[in-house]
Amino acid sequence: MHTIELTCDDVLDSAVRAVWDRLAAEGLPSQARHSHPTNRPHLTLAVCERLPPDAPAAFAEAFGDLPVPVRLGPLLLFAGRARVLAWGVVPEARLLAVHAQVWRVLGGSCGGNPLHTPGRWFPHVTLARNLDAAARARAITVLDGLAEAAGAFSGARSYDGALRTTTLLAGQG
Repeated sequence: MHTIELTCDDVLDSAVRAVWDRLAAEGLPSQARHSHPTNRPHLTLAVCERLPPDAPAAFAEAFGDLPVPVRLGPLLLFAGRARVLAWGVVPEARLLAVHAQVWRVLGGSCGGNPLHTPGRWFPHVTLARNLDAAARARAITVLDGLAEAAGAFSGARSYDGALRTTTLLAGQG
């Protein structure tokens, strides 16, 4: 599988990493513990079986509006298999336009996760995965009063899950 992701500017990256570190310091699951060199705060726009043959050129128009200013707002919990704690991204018009353009390039038939499609997507930055009920409760307590963060998505990349590599699509990935 391949993802299409937006990456954070330095300000937003630092804010997310500070929350990762806060969770890790409390002994909780955290993306800070994910040591692969490609791990960094990001927003997933799509997950697909395959990308267009010339992905960087194909997505040039979609990412021509970067950087896109954003706010991270409420905490979100996703049940499912991965049991994710995330920082919700406030879905403003420019971000939604980038997301829609990516899906136009994909033609709506990428065979990936339908939860990323326009109209079903909950934009978020993952803070931790695989939290059991006790860890979720502790994490919510640890992050109680977490303030909004502001910054921008300044780059785009694709992650190849089979090869565990990234391909730069725009800006700094």
